[in-house]
Amino acid sequence: MKRAAKRSTTEPGLLGQVFATYQTLEHCSLEALADELGCDEQTLQMLALCRKPAGEAFAEQVKVICERFGLAPRPLVNMLRQVDIMGGMETHAANDSGRSVARLQLAARDRKRKDEPTP
Repeated sequence: MKRAAKRSTTEPGLLGQVFATYQTLEHCSLEALADELGCDEQTLQMLALCRKPAGEAFAEQVKVICERFGLAPRPLVNMLRQVDIMGGMETHAANDSGRSVARLQLAARDRKRKDEPTP
């Protein structure tokens, strides 16, 4: 089981990949992740093999997973949303090859402070 759960961290569409991304974002251990979800590490390994809830059936899929493993849905939903948001931002930043950073820096330079005199 442990080996399959480890492999799931590299498989797109599985909760294992979501958990690995979350651990990277939050700098947390497997034990901390299990505590956050309200389960033990063995249950976390089984969860890792589940498909990531997505699409219009998201709520129903979360409900089924949570009922199956005896979890409260809120921590799982919060984690999924955080990974979607932060993971998407990292992907966008990596794909943008620094152009966003350059635009942000230009925008920061163009902005005047309230205490600066007007020319």
